[in-house]
Amino acid sequence: MKLRLARHSVGDAVVVAVEGELDLFTAPFLRDEVREAIKEDGARLVLDLTDLSFMDSSGLSVLIEAWRLATAEGGGVCLAAPQAPVARILRTTGLDRRIKVYPDVNTAVSTHN
Repeated sequence: MKLRLARHSVGDAVVVAVEGELDLFTAPFLRDEVREAIKEDGARLVLDLTDLSFMDSSGLSVLIEAWRLATAEGGGVCLAAPQAPVARILRTTGLDRRIKVYPDVNTAVSTHN
């Protein structure tokens, strides 16, 4: 399994669950899903990283693009439940200071504006 995506709405937020590995080959799929989610479901986006086991710089690029697209539409992006390897890259790059990280999806949905 390389990457699986699932999207659903929770209140006024759209949650995209990301499972597997986010790298050069799979990042375009998440990029397309994020664009479609913002266009069709709204710009308040929660990326559920509970089952994301790996992310490289291509994945970081998609997260930054998602943040830019959502904020340009008056919304925002937050991340939920990144596993240790993914959380480490978010901290190392400082992206966790730009995009808010929550311990779980419910907290992200109820807290993130």
